[in-house]
Amino acid sequence: MYEAVIGLEVHVQLSTNSKIFSGSSTDFGAEPNSQASLIDLGMPGVLPVPNAKAFEMAVKFGLAIDAEIGQQSIFDRKNYFYPDLPKGYQISQFEKPIVGPGRVLIHLEDGIKKTINVTRAHLEEDAGKSVHDAFDGMTGVDLNRAGTPLLEIVSEPELRSAKEAVAYLKVIHSIIRYLDISDGNMAKGSMRSDCNVSIRPKGSETLGTRTEIKNVNSFRFVEKAINAEINRQIEILEDGGRVIQETRLYDPDKDETRSMRSKEEANDYRYFPDPDLLPVVLDDSFIETCRVNLPELPEARKARYISEYGITDYDAGVLVADRDVADYFAEVANTSGEGKLAANWVMGSILAELNQTGGSITDFFVTATQLSDLISRIKDNTLNSKTAKTVFEALLAGEGEVDAIIEVKGLVQVTDTVTIEAIVDEVISENPDQVANYRIAPKDKQGKMLGFFVGQVMKKSQGKANPQAVNQILSSKLSG
Repeated sequence: MYEAVIGLEVHVQLSTNSKIFSGSSTDFGAEPNSQASLIDLGMPGVLPVPNAKAFEMAVKFGLAIDAEIGQQSIFDRKNYFYPDLPKGYQISQFEKPIVGPGRVLIHLEDGIKKTINVTRAHLEEDAGKSVHDAFDGMTGVDLNRAGTPLLEIVSEPELRSAKEAVAYLKVIHSIIRYLDISDGNMAKGSMRSDCNVSIRPKGSETLGTRTEIKNVNSFRFVEKAINAEINRQIEILEDGGRVIQETRLYDPDKDETRSMRSKEEANDYRYFPDPDLLPVVLDDSFIETCRVNLPELPEARKARYISEYGITDYDAGVLVADRDVADYFAEVANTSGEGKLAANWVMGSILAELNQTGGSITDFFVTATQLSDLISRIKDNTLNSKTAKTVFEALLAGEGEVDAIIEVKGLVQVTDTVTIEAIVDEVISENPDQVANYRIAPKDKQGKMLGFFVGQVMKKSQGKANPQAVNQILSSKLSG
């Protein structure tokens, strides 16, 4: 039996308007090479100037994970050659990063919680991008991304499965979104992960040879890539081979990792302090200002939602994972006064629709006000669960507001017991065999059999009868 040892290096693109050492725009989607200045290209005679906003964002992240803040940090040159790195080096932080040791709490299945230690988080500039599909037989280089500020977050190798790695990554994603320091859009490369993976015999304290899977850009691919690499390493060892330390890429089409290059060590990069950049010293007031301006973070919001809205720990965890979903839910719950019902609708119909369409809650067609109105109509017995779903589907289709849809479709719930009793009598008289079977059945079987009669009554009432009243009247009449 083998145990996986996993550490993640998460690269977060910070949401500054300009690059980390120049005034060039960081807007996504511009024409290739239209946003690369002489500073980004490292032309002779130009000097980089640090972007104060990037430091503020990095400090906020450090405070959010209860990390040590490096009041003096130094920029270093990380030397390597690559076509999309025109300077021949990347400006990064090595010995003195801005964020020191911190910790992140992850939630696993069955309510298990685990603390993952973060080694460091440091600021650096992004490289450009090699484009392999724009020219036949050639590779293009787009330097728009060169110099974009990144925060690289390095975990300790304390993750033991692909699922734990994804849970950790989701917490990091949630934190950066709450802090508003990055949009976290993995499809656009705003957040990507390098996965360091090794295996060892279960119970052993000796680390195995690790490989690094570069630039994985979705939660699903992180899980699949790590599992593929774990299986590959197990096969090698069981065949009597030896795992080689190297950098690999994940191929989602083949669900496998493939070799990219031999893995470099720190001394291969010949780090040294950048002579063009002085050490950056943060005073106490700067750090305290960042602390004061921290928003309510996911764990704190989760605790508040449990207390304030009376929802479960699990439900609160799902709702607060995404800041926009949490805001949407809070608006619905506050307006309708129904926290549990709001949670059920958001976690059920809303998130199911978003998962199916791949859309975002911020541009979702059913507004928080509309969902609140719908819940209010359930609350005042105008709608039952079935007719409420009909209204929701009409809202999705853009058929108007809640009350107008109810009126046009004639969906007002029937609560009059005389009317419901007449329908129940009809159903009983039409199904004598089922009635006889029900009356001779053991009590523990009758509950399931009652569902048939309820279904018939609901069908005859076109789904409008109050289910509680239907159950009550049926139970009374069938036992008589």
